[in-house]
Amino acid sequence: MDRDAAREVKAQLAEYASELYATRGEEIAAQTAGLRATPRLAIGLAPVGPDDEETFEIAVRYEVPEVRGIAESLVAQLGPGADLRETGPVRALSLEAGGGTPEDASAPDGGFGPRPPVASAQALGETGRVRPLRPGVSIANVAVTAGTLGAFVELVAPGSAPAGARYALSNYHVLVGGPGGAVGDVVVQPGPADGGAAPQDAVGTLASFVELVAGRTATVDCALALLDDPDVDPTYPAGRITTTASPVGGESVAKIGRTTGTTAGRVTAIELDDVAVGYGEGLGVLRFDDQIEVEPTGQTPFSQGGDSGSLVYRADGVALGLLFAGSERGGQNGHGLTYVNPIDAVLGALGARLLGA
Repeated sequence: MDRDAAREVKAQLAEYASELYATRGEEIAAQTAGLRATPRLAIGLAPVGPDDEETFEIAVRYEVPEVRGIAESLVAQLGPGADLRETGPVRALSLEAGGGTPEDASAPDGGFGPRPPVASAQALGETGRVRPLRPGVSIANVAVTAGTLGAFVELVAPGSAPAGARYALSNYHVLVGGPGGAVGDVVVQPGPADGGAAPQDAVGTLASFVELVAGRTATVDCALALLDDPDVDPTYPAGRITTTASPVGGESVAKIGRTTGTTAGRVTAIELDDVAVGYGEGLGVLRFDDQIEVEPTGQTPFSQGGDSGSLVYRADGVALGLLFAGSERGGQNGHGLTYVNPIDAVLGALGARLLGA
């Protein structure tokens, strides 16, 4: 079916799923007692052929019998074209300094805690001090462990920033950290988990962000740091990326991140709604709509803890999104799935454009 028709069916599926949640609420509550988040289904579009032919992805975050039963009911409504996946918990891929990190679904929060960055010595990306700044390096609020500098941007509105100002783009949970973060906070490169500290490693200050609020459905996890030194290298590693696009599904993509370096993947779902992401204490589990899903195409993960904030782009150098979360299970090679905010939604929310655009 074409995309418009698929969107109508997706909305009908979401409504049907809500009805099933209501009728099976007691059974689901009994099976998930003690978990911080009630499992739900994420429903999105999964292009499968030419001419915008669409099928559907229905992602199950837990192997909870009643929730899986709801997913199977939806698949039965759709027929053989639907793709049913079980991914396990999806987590924000960095962590506030000193926070706890449950490792699996037996943990008190059901494994929905955020995923900490991989230790510096085990990371494949840039965990050291890098000047001039470039995409893919370790960066964070001075009170956060470490994430990734995704891209450099400038503000759209004339006069809204100092002349020649350059900003680093990353995630809210990398540059802000949580409800305690505030404009003016020091941002360091590398992040504290990689030895960065103020004042010697300070590179700028938190300038703006889209606030994440417990219990409120979100679309983007993003923030900007105003850089002290506008002399940056925006061409690393794939040349200057100035163009953006909305994904259609099936694209081959890449990213460079602080932990896994440069990795390759494929867009497996778009417009994915009700993606539950664990942020730990303070924010808990947040739900995101209109997300992009990427699976690795090699034999290693597309992303791991510390890669949050990476820019995801096509082989032709067109940006598609901002990486913010991932699961440890799922995907063709079993190394997990990665979740990405649409880049146009990110830039629009921040009033910014890619440097040189």
